[in-house]
Amino acid sequence: MFDHKKYRRFETVRLTDRTWPDQEINKAPDWCSVDLRDGNQALVNPMSVTQKTRMFTLLVKLGFKEIEVGFPSASQPDFDFVRKLIEENRIPDDVTIQVLTQARENLIKRTFESLEGVKRANVHVYNSTSVVQREQVFNMSRDEIKTIATQGACWVRDYAAQYPATEWEFQYSPESFTGTEIDYAIEVCDAVIAEWTPENGQKIVINLPATVEMSSPNVYADQIEYFCRHLKQRDQVRISLHTHNDRGCGVAAAELGVMAGADRVEGTLIGNGERTGNMDIVTMGMNLYSQGVDPELDFSNIPEIIDVVEYCTELPVAARHPWAGELVYTAFSGSHQDAIRKSVNYHTEHQQTHWNVAYLPIDPRDIGREYEAVIRINSQSGKGGVALVLERDFGIELPKWMHAPLSQQVQQAAETQGVELSAATIKTIYEQSLVSVPAQWQLNDYELHTDSNQVSAQFSIGEAQFSGKGAGALEALCDALAKQYQCEIEVSHFDEHSIGAGTDAQALASICVAINGALEYAVATNEDTSAAALQAMLTAFSRQAIKVAPSVQGTEQVA
Repeated sequence: MFDHKKYRRFETVRLTDRTWPDQEINKAPDWCSVDLRDGNQALVNPMSVTQKTRMFTLLVKLGFKEIEVGFPSASQPDFDFVRKLIEENRIPDDVTIQVLTQARENLIKRTFESLEGVKRANVHVYNSTSVVQREQVFNMSRDEIKTIATQGACWVRDYAAQYPATEWEFQYSPESFTGTEIDYAIEVCDAVIAEWTPENGQKIVINLPATVEMSSPNVYADQIEYFCRHLKQRDQVRISLHTHNDRGCGVAAAELGVMAGADRVEGTLIGNGERTGNMDIVTMGMNLYSQGVDPELDFSNIPEIIDVVEYCTELPVAARHPWAGELVYTAFSGSHQDAIRKSVNYHTEHQQTHWNVAYLPIDPRDIGREYEAVIRINSQSGKGGVALVLERDFGIELPKWMHAPLSQQVQQAAETQGVELSAATIKTIYEQSLVSVPAQWQLNDYELHTDSNQVSAQFSIGEAQFSGKGAGALEALCDALAKQYQCEIEVSHFDEHSIGAGTDAQALASICVAINGALEYAVATNEDTSAAALQAMLTAFSRQAIKVAPSVQGTEQVA
């Protein structure tokens, strides 16, 4: 039964003079990827050595300087992978690998054995301190739990001393920090820090996990600010965050936690992790990037990141995943498409210094996405989107008054087929509805004679010959057609512009013609500007010709 009364509001620290809401993130935190440990232990099929190696290579390429590579005391594969990295010299000199261990001597000893010969490493020891773990899992008192933490710290310190060639950093996590009384969590961390003596130069990280996300992000931020204020040797340690995403707020909690004073953030690419996942470093990093802050990680090739993550985790990346998903820069809505098209053009024409384009928080090209994915056409799409696809993919730029009739044809096809239409399909619809013309309506040749500001013209169309008069070639053709077919012809709209440049340039003529009041639209291209205009007229007229008179097939010279 769905009964909300079985739950109660999470109670935590009361911080009435909080300062974090007034802070801004103006530089990237220290990042630590935990894909190879926390992310790996959450997989249905743990990564193979090949997969781990590929993931590690990607993390280094992206610019991570701290990478948690495993839990070597927990399994032989993790132990072997750590040894592989060290023995094959795969760890760059500026990268610190991190390993996790529980606060038990045999596990700590095994952990240091796995790290023998490494240049620098972070040994991350933890034990759970929360109320529910103390009372229901371990049945231990506060003092007993704190003793586990301090004894673990001593073992880490003493075993590290046996490997003096390595540059060590120690890290402690009061696991389930958010479910621990805040003053008690500080008491335990102070005791651990005292064993490690950072005042003598030992590097220390205190990691504060939201092992299970229990509250809204602002509450986590209050906890972090309170912790930072009251930790005795705050200035001599790095405060790290490790948020999970049970409430869907892992990134928000990490961002607010950094505003509250944290120095470092642990997470995974695309947020893979237990239950609903870890903090997503791609999302948080791109959030910073979109605000003009250098994330100090290279996300310029998001497709590669997705390929590696999907290969290593055997999990798909959601199409709507923030920043990285296949569809996050895609507009199907007609109004969105029109706004994007106009905004992109404005941005280009006005040479804008800063990106400010409707519906696109960043330029997709920055992260390896092309504009081909921005506008995609289905039955919900509008005229602006269709026009943009033709212009973007095929260099076909139509006048605005031509957008609506073409869009109607595209929408009808999309509704009939019930699927998204490809760019190639849209071009086919464009050609069929505006360009294609029966052979008998093809302009073969024309001849113009000007006398007293009037043009007399001869037209060879299919197998027929026509003649007419007017102020110009197009008007003369209308005159010839109107006389032959006893109909009224009025050019409502006409536009012509060049495509390309130099000797290969062509003219693209677009026309809207009212034939006995019925509107017809057509497009034609030709190296000769007059020929393009005349063919556009003939193509449009051919749509109505069968309604106004017999075909011109076989028609003789018309005076």
